[in-house]
Amino acid sequence: MVDTPAPAPTEPAPIRAALVAVRPGAITLARHGEPALSRKCMLTSDQYREWWAKYEVGGLRAGQTPPPELLATAEGAGAIYASTRPRAQETAAAAAAGKEILTDALFIEAPLPPPHFPAWFKLPPKYWGGVARFWWHAFNHHEGQETRREAEARAEQAAQVLIDRASSGQDVLVLAHGYFNHMVGKRLKAAGWKLVHNQGFRYWSQRRYEKR
Repeated sequence: MVDTPAPAPTEPAPIRAALVAVRPGAITLARHGEPALSRKCMLTSDQYREWWAKYEVGGLRAGQTPPPELLATAEGAGAIYASTRPRAQETAAAAAAGKEILTDALFIEAPLPPPHFPAWFKLPPKYWGGVARFWWHAFNHHEGQETRREAEARAEQAAQVLIDRASSGQDVLVLAHGYFNHMVGKRLKAAGWKLVHNQGFRYWSQRRYEKR
């Protein structure tokens, strides 16, 4: 008589489920809607400093609605984060449709103090933003505010918060700011996340990352 081998033992269902790796959810970084404060003006560097201070505490221009694609992203998200700035809070409220919003100052914009230029030199706010960002990034011009190195450390921390949340399989949405979202995206890429959908950095735009 030939002995029949005993069947290989099988793991109980809960143990098998635990051994199956959970695929991380996607992480989407979205920029806020268009702010109410007008950019149609010419400013000195000192006036731009005052303009930016108002921008930081201002909300959105009235009459805007989130694009359908952003609404769909928010509907499918298991977690929605927003910066504490009013423009990000109002964007989140419009997109989240009553879902819980996790407010965190970790996602506020990196500072934009302009260099001191003569009073005769004037630029629109859009261009002052570019000048100020270049001086902050290249020359660490911060005027006692957050330095580039400090902002990079904050972006690393923010990216890790999002990665940890997405590790459960939930899609994660962040409603925040253009440049700091860019910094967080760089940290996500460094951690092995791929940019799979890119709408740039315009208002209401989103950039979606997935784990490779």
